[in-house]
Amino acid sequence: MDRKKSAKAAKETTAKPASTEPVLLSGGNPQIAKGYGDAPVQAYVAAMPGWKSDVGRRLDALIERTVPGVRKAVKWNSPFYGVEDHVWFLSFHCFTKYVKVTFFRGASLRPLPLGQSKHKDVRYLDIHEDELDEAQFADWVNQASQLPGERL
Repeated sequence: MDRKKSAKAAKETTAKPASTEPVLLSGGNPQIAKGYGDAPVQAYVAAMPGWKSDVGRRLDALIERTVPGVRKAVKWNSPFYGVEDHVWFLSFHCFTKYVKVTFFRGASLRPLPLGQSKHKDVRYLDIHEDELDEAQFADWVNQASQLPGERL
């Protein structure tokens, strides 16, 4: 019996080291540890697969330019943006064929983002490859940053 335990312990200590590459969840969404600040958001954006990484960089840069001093975090494997600590106005998430932006008070934006939600205040923007209207997005970000945020 001690030999079995010894063999098992030896097997566990010779296991392969953990990969430094982020795991991609269903739809290609990166699994990034929860964290606050720019570093976890940049890790998420860098891990976004294919063309979505470019979209993530563009979204992040537009948000930073539109809302100087924006707060950032990664929660539930998605970047979050806010004007106060722990109070968020926007998030985004990778899916197989698009990047979904969530405006937590999107029903107050004009014009309304097209994506409806089962939550009356939330609106979505689905961004497919080469479809980001930067001027409209920046306008929505500006509007959203001035609305009461979502405490999550």
